[in-house]
Amino acid sequence: MNVTYAMGLLGGLALFLYGMQMMSTGLEASAGDKMKLILEKLTANRFVGVLVGAVITAIIQSSSATTVMVVGFVNSGMMTLNQAIWIIMGANIGTTITGQLIALNIGAFAPFIAFLGVAAVIFSKKEKIKYVGEILAGLGVLFIGMDMMGTAMAPLADSEKFVSILTKFENPLLGILAGTVFTALIQSSSASVGILQTLAGSGVIGLKSAAFVLFGQNIGTCITAFLASIGTSRNAKRTTIIHIMFNVFGTVVFTILCLTTPIISMVEGWTPKNAPAQIANLHTMFNVVTTLLLLPFGTWLGKLATLILKEPKGEEEKEGMHVQYLLDVKRINSEKHGISVVCMESIKKELVRMMNMAMENVRDAFDAVALGDKEKSKDVEEREAYIDYLNREISKYITSVLPFETSKAGSQVFNALFTITSNIERISDHSVNIAEYSHIIDEKGISFSGHAYGELDQMQQICANILVSLLEKPADYVSWHEKIACMEQKMDDMTIQYRDNMYQRIHAGECSDDGSILFSEMLTDFERIGDHALNIANEMLKMAMAK
Repeated sequence: MNVTYAMGLLGGLALFLYGMQMMSTGLEASAGDKMKLILEKLTANRFVGVLVGAVITAIIQSSSATTVMVVGFVNSGMMTLNQAIWIIMGANIGTTITGQLIALNIGAFAPFIAFLGVAAVIFSKKEKIKYVGEILAGLGVLFIGMDMMGTAMAPLADSEKFVSILTKFENPLLGILAGTVFTALIQSSSASVGILQTLAGSGVIGLKSAAFVLFGQNIGTCITAFLASIGTSRNAKRTTIIHIMFNVFGTVVFTILCLTTPIISMVEGWTPKNAPAQIANLHTMFNVVTTLLLLPFGTWLGKLATLILKEPKGEEEKEGMHVQYLLDVKRINSEKHGISVVCMESIKKELVRMMNMAMENVRDAFDAVALGDKEKSKDVEEREAYIDYLNREISKYITSVLPFETSKAGSQVFNALFTITSNIERISDHSVNIAEYSHIIDEKGISFSGHAYGELDQMQQICANILVSLLEKPADYVSWHEKIACMEQKMDDMTIQYRDNMYQRIHAGECSDDGSILFSEMLTDFERIGDHALNIANEMLKMAMAK
């Protein structure tokens, strides 16, 4: 192969991969929150689960992205392990759509398709039309890249050395190993199968050799979910194990079939003059048949994964400060376009954890003042350090995943989550202020009247009520927001009333100077807690409206 052909091959590969990414990004963006809504309505029914997995993967054109989402949903507790099994099976079927699309051989129309797509992206002002333009442009660029690769690889069909190397892939072990390693490196089975189809279309490799490479590609695609599962819960790791078992089982079954039956000749006979279609058909057959074989035994796959990855006896929660639900996207080198949805859910779960800590701080802060409990005050300070840590980690995480969000609505949700994080941290800051007043009370020997302690108790109760309300999952967010706004207004009214009551106690000689100053500052912190709670409710309403 001379330099010209080599450059053509590399350029074609670049266009092919870029076109696939562009098309997938457009598909995922145009789908918006539909994927999440589908998953939220998911039932334990295995047939529905398989259908959902197939549809989602067909939408985003990536089984790796779907599996990463499933790992994240299981990790956040949004999906059970058994539900994940059916989604994974469906994802393996849905990913074959890409190969069938490539096999259509519409290369002659590719430049025109790309032109239409680019025109829609540049000249249209409507967001949805721009997404459709991205899909068309990506599809066109993909086929242009395939044509370039096919032209560059055509001379290789006459190279005895190259053909002899590919012939070695008729050895099942070598073929499976080559497919596994190559797909693991580029982290996309759709792309690797597309490249294999291009090789076949150029006459460089036949189905007998390509079949085993294809089976290995199904195993190699598991690497993305495996990397995503590092640092997650045991059930999330078991999801990855099930994904690997599915593809290894299918590889074993089809390798035996290829060696003992005329299945290769049968597939070739369906489209004798279309080598890319032969690979696409075998790929579809592999995943559909494997799903049908394992569908009745899906729950047993879950039990086997649990047996492989057992729960250690006496396992305790992680010690020290840590994030519990955030999916580490830095380990995933590609296929990132489909993970923004699961990132949102993992952030929400982490924020619930953070909010529960802030609620404990508010409760313990008032107890520290009312009861003079120094241990409560110490607990507040320690918890505050943890909340500050979570605020930093969640904020950094949102910053790292925001570039992968392609829709305007999704970006608004991430912005809202960022704002919520800082408001929870501010609620905890005010609880620390209240807890610190207990030290001043102790040092200066300040005492409050019975009326003042009664007002403190009422402040603590309404703080608890408004913060608990923030953790609700209402059916009607508008009514829910009105309820939060009314509670916040009540806190403002209570602040004014309690300050007036304090002035009356001062005139009556029932409140010292130091005591009145301290109580007034406490009222300010109380009122600010209500403000931040309303800020959180405002952002949650924005997220609900952005769907």
